[in-house]
Amino acid sequence: MKLLVLGGTEFVGRALVEEALRRGAEVTVLHRGRHPAPPGVTALFGDRTAPDGLDALHGHGPWDLVVDTWTGAPAAVLRSARELEGRTGRYAYVSSLSVHPFPSPPGLTEESPVVEGDPGDDSEGAAEDYARAKRGGELAVLSVFGDPGGPGSGGRALLPRPGLVLGPGENLGRLPWWLNRAARGGPMLAPGPAGLPVQYIDVRDLVRWLLDAADKGLSGPWSLVSRPGHTTMGELLETVVRVTGSVAEPRWADAEALVAAGAEPWEELPVWTPPGRIHDALHHTDPSRALAEGLRCRPVGETVADTWDWLRRLGGTAPQRADRRPVGITAEREAELLAACGLG
Repeated sequence: MKLLVLGGTEFVGRALVEEALRRGAEVTVLHRGRHPAPPGVTALFGDRTAPDGLDALHGHGPWDLVVDTWTGAPAAVLRSARELEGRTGRYAYVSSLSVHPFPSPPGLTEESPVVEGDPGDDSEGAAEDYARAKRGGELAVLSVFGDPGGPGSGGRALLPRPGLVLGPGENLGRLPWWLNRAARGGPMLAPGPAGLPVQYIDVRDLVRWLLDAADKGLSGPWSLVSRPGHTTMGELLETVVRVTGSVAEPRWADAEALVAAGAEPWEELPVWTPPGRIHDALHHTDPSRALAEGLRCRPVGETVADTWDWLRRLGGTAPQRADRRPVGITAEREAELLAACGLG
């Protein structure tokens, strides 16, 4: 396979490049140079927000597959799709389950309603509405690589829609925060209930499915996430404590008490949301279509252990995306919440 990755130096893009190289693919990456490209690729440089951002691609290609991980204004995806229309077999745009209106009812599928998006949106604030930006990116690819039979047809466009993505290389801080917190030891606030289902996808399972899907010629949107209840908050945090070898003591806090104390789900306490509509929207997607096409999700213990090994190789400090605020809470804030929940 000859593969072009637009990005390819962080988290999902980097994992994709590494998996493609492992399979023997010939890989080219176009990136802004903010992070080193993986060894073994042809590295080209360009800022897709600039008028000449795609000039470095001239004289290169053709490719069997282009993978685009863009999260900014959709117009950049539209420009790339038009530039590459005659030089690639398929165009895969890594979208998100966030393209569905939030909060969505449980049982979300590829056919569930999606938000509106503008593929030509190049406005300064286009990236601020993540859902509309991702939907605009999907529409941009479909407008060039979709079947002429209809606007929702896949054609040569592959649109994986991952949910919560965890695993080595994570630059959003969710699982790395819990790992570092457990490693400090002591009484650890554990947002309950312990049996609360958690649905996610390991980044390596995501990219393996994507490359396999491209090989099969699959197209259109795909919900990529584990089965609902793949793990629970209890199993996740108990595994975090175990793999770090710490003496952290999880103290399970009642969800209602945490909300009453002002705890911020998802941001202050990564991954966690209390039972209810928001939790159902985030952790009850139906991935049966992708599972039938070969999606395999490794056990949570493997994801946690491998992320801890990666984090230790970095000295404990994970990379942080510049366009996302850090997640987690300070020790002082944790003590406040423990006391408010009667656990201090």
